[in-house]
Amino acid sequence: MRIIICLFAGVLLFSSCKSVDAYNASITEKKPVKDLQNDVDYAYSKLKKLHPHLYQYTPKDSLDQAFENLKASIVQPMTPEEFYKKLAPVVTRVGQGHLSTSRPYQRLEKSKRKSLKGKRFEFQALNYEFVEGKLYVKKVNNYDTLLIGSQVLKVNDEPVDKILGKYKKTIASDGYNTTFYNRFMAQHFGKLYIRDRGFQDSIQVTFQKKDSVYSKMFRYVKSDSVYYAPEKTPKDSIAPTKLTKAEKKELKAKAKQKRKYNRIHDFNPSENNYTRNFELIGKDSAVAYMKIRGFSAGKYKPFYEKSFDSIKANKIQNLIIDLRDNNGGSLREISILYSYLVQEPFTFINKAEVNSRIPTLKALISKGNPTALNVVGTVLSPIFGVRDVIKTRKEDGKLYYNFKESKTMEPAENNFSGKVYVLINGSSFSASSIISTNLQATGRATFVGEETGGAYNGTVAGSYKIVKLPTSKIKLRVGLLQIEAPYKQQPDGFGIKPDVEILPDLESLPETQDNALQWILNEIERQ
Repeated sequence: MRIIICLFAGVLLFSSCKSVDAYNASITEKKPVKDLQNDVDYAYSKLKKLHPHLYQYTPKDSLDQAFENLKASIVQPMTPEEFYKKLAPVVTRVGQGHLSTSRPYQRLEKSKRKSLKGKRFEFQALNYEFVEGKLYVKKVNNYDTLLIGSQVLKVNDEPVDKILGKYKKTIASDGYNTTFYNRFMAQHFGKLYIRDRGFQDSIQVTFQKKDSVYSKMFRYVKSDSVYYAPEKTPKDSIAPTKLTKAEKKELKAKAKQKRKYNRIHDFNPSENNYTRNFELIGKDSAVAYMKIRGFSAGKYKPFYEKSFDSIKANKIQNLIIDLRDNNGGSLREISILYSYLVQEPFTFINKAEVNSRIPTLKALISKGNPTALNVVGTVLSPIFGVRDVIKTRKEDGKLYYNFKESKTMEPAENNFSGKVYVLINGSSFSASSIISTNLQATGRATFVGEETGGAYNGTVAGSYKIVKLPTSKIKLRVGLLQIEAPYKQQPDGFGIKPDVEILPDLESLPETQDNALQWILNEIERQ
């Protein structure tokens, strides 16, 4: 019996290795010209069918011509990677930040994946910031803090400007906004590089700090290792203590309380921080500071309820909401946060324009989705299909989807009527921009920082259809609903602009030096 099991396992392992080899071969071989041209037509036809605001920023004749020129430029067989580098810049001309293009990546063999288990790549421990067009190290996670403030010159001997120039062509911003590009590349540079170049055991980076130019090699290390290992007390020197029943009960209660706190604030172990933070800062702790890194996880209702209870109990008159590097998330969450900031009934968003009566169902069932998601979508299709049809209405020849947030909502019972400041930058995107539009249009807040990456006049998001191109297997992620606040500005295609512009500089690279936040604190004290 044991021999049979071993033979069966061996067959599985062999077939697995073979399937990885076959897959990698399929995505690296050159594809016929005609098939790739058909992929271009397929991609554009799907965009026209699914995207409700396809020509908002680029006129139809210009986009038609761009796709025709792309087809005409394909005159010899290409690999999916080569084809992706030609297709992605054309798709980005649509000017919608939620519309993305991704190519298939080579898979690692099982033995390689196993060898990397329990390890992390030092290269991905770095966080970056653009200052005057140059890329600097802003933060490190469990790594050499001396790197903070260093300019990145080269990666594996290739100039970083050249690398970033390639990536920028494949990234779309909302409309004509430019602040999103540098922020996005700074936030995701490590991931972008590894996806582009494939697996590497090590990466050498050349830095410059002041007048010193130096290089460092980044490798895979154990996940629990740190650059500066803290001193540990020898186990032998610690006398074992037997806890009493009461002490055990107390520890258990504290652990439960900590788990609850982590759920409400959404603890992120990889970054060792919380998605939602609230504290009292400034002189005499008289200013409420709320840092929201995303609107997408955790039990947010108790967080806002407790935070605004604390504001009221402490008679706080000034609130700072920090939406910098907040890429968005839940529409429901931002509407609830907004309800705490107003004193009258409000309509948070308009009805969402769509091209289909079943947008949720289209997102759930797609050739580009994982098989498991398609199975779930098929099982639940009667429920989501009926719900979508009920929520979708045709008005003036267009289809609209009714969200709960498009109806009149009431302010929260414990709402805040004091002064509100909002910190924004180019990575304040999607849901962050929707709530910012509402706050700025109603004059409810003072904005400090940098123009948002998300557009003032709304964005196409909500639900997404993953479209897989037949030959190249490249995937398009297409937003299906036009989400917008009931306010508009002209000209179209720009973000929420700050009342006080404060851009990053070299002095503000360390997290301890926050010029934009300090400006607000100084202004509050002055008033």
